[in-house]
Amino acid sequence: METTYREAMRAALRDAMTRDERVFLMGEDVGRYGGCFAVSMGLLEEFGPERIRDTPLSESAFVGAGIGAAIGGMRPVVEVMTVNFSLLALDQILNNAATLLHMSGGQVAVPLVIRMTTGAGRQLAAQHSHSLEAFYAHIPGLRVLAPATLEDARGMLWPALLDPDPVILFEHGSLYAVSGPLEDAAPEVDITSAAIRRAGADVTVVAWGGCLGKALTAAETLAAEGISAEVVDLRVLRPLDSATVLASVRRTHRAVVVDEGWRSGSLSAEVAARIAEEAFYDLDAPVDRVCSAEVPVPYAKHLEDAALPQAETVAAACRRVVGAGG
Repeated sequence: METTYREAMRAALRDAMTRDERVFLMGEDVGRYGGCFAVSMGLLEEFGPERIRDTPLSESAFVGAGIGAAIGGMRPVVEVMTVNFSLLALDQILNNAATLLHMSGGQVAVPLVIRMTTGAGRQLAAQHSHSLEAFYAHIPGLRVLAPATLEDARGMLWPALLDPDPVILFEHGSLYAVSGPLEDAAPEVDITSAAIRRAGADVTVVAWGGCLGKALTAAETLAAEGISAEVVDLRVLRPLDSATVLASVRRTHRAVVVDEGWRSGSLSAEVAARIAEEAFYDLDAPVDRVCSAEVPVPYAKHLEDAALPQAETVAAACRRVVGAGG
């Protein structure tokens, strides 16, 4: 069946709410409006206002309410409209959700899923174009997921709700309208491992979220030039699946990491460091990184495009490392 990323997320919500009456969705405009990105469209009519709950415009309040509901035995899915707004709830996420299981000696689990839209590329300017995955991947006590495919959009939510730890689910805004075939009964997805999306022999390209498609496009371009790129979808940002990345690098002997976050202190820096620490003698060239320019994301389309990783900049990085390695 042909579907979109948006519809796959909606199907995941519907499936979870049908499976378990403790599951409910709460957030800004998720009910009558159908969600800022139309993910929850129609769910209010299907499940009613007790389970599709519109909230006041207070991220700290409704994320805190979600934490309390999770502790009380419910399985809340909290939608934060965009990742920049999640900073208003960072105290709840960092100091409460992520720490309670540890601080209670394993007695108080917080089985909470927080969904949020991330990323740039849609001319939403500096305040609504953040890629802050590295902020959350830095925090022990959280699981951080970045579904980039229809299968992952459909299949990651239910396993996330079964996790005793809080899970952050990053949905890149550029993906909602992406369409393709998806089985009605899509299988659950492994939320512990990275996935190899394209096999290759000459260079490993590590990407996730909105950058995965760019990495795959770059790999197609490179293939026409005789360069075989293996594309690894990191998809689980915490805990990182280093084993899959390192195994790929040991096969190809070169690595490029693509990250829409800013280069300084980015998740790409962590991935590159792990490759350097654990596979240094397998490398035939230095690890290269393709990241966003260190500026607030511009509004003007040509400037926004210039500031973000693109398929061609990924391909250029691959050419550099393959050329450097001989």
